[in-house]
Amino acid sequence: GPGRDPEAAAGLVLRCGPWRSFTSRTDGEARVTRVLREKFPRASAIRVVDISGGCGAMYEVHVESEEFREKRMVQQHQMVNQALREEIKNMHGLRIFTSTPKP
Repeated sequence: GPGRDPEAAAGLVLRCGPWRSFTSRTDGEARVTRVLREKFPRASAIRVVDISGGCGAMYEVHVESEEFREKRMVQQHQMVNQALREEIKNMHGLRIFTSTPKP
């Protein structure tokens, strides 16, 4: 959004330290996953990946849920944004992927 300082964003990533292995889950991933599980109890799949190398600056989230079935893509993404609105305050970016379970 506006007021984001690109220098600060770059500094955030640099301070983050060495890249982790993708086998271990970060605290941020666990927290975001927990919130999504609470907000989408009917979800058949939830995946959260910190794509900033463990910094907690950028996340990619995948939510598969029956409750998206009658909704347009933009509405599905709004639901996820709404669910994560507190967490998003501490992020620089969020990539959302939503789907419905295959019958």
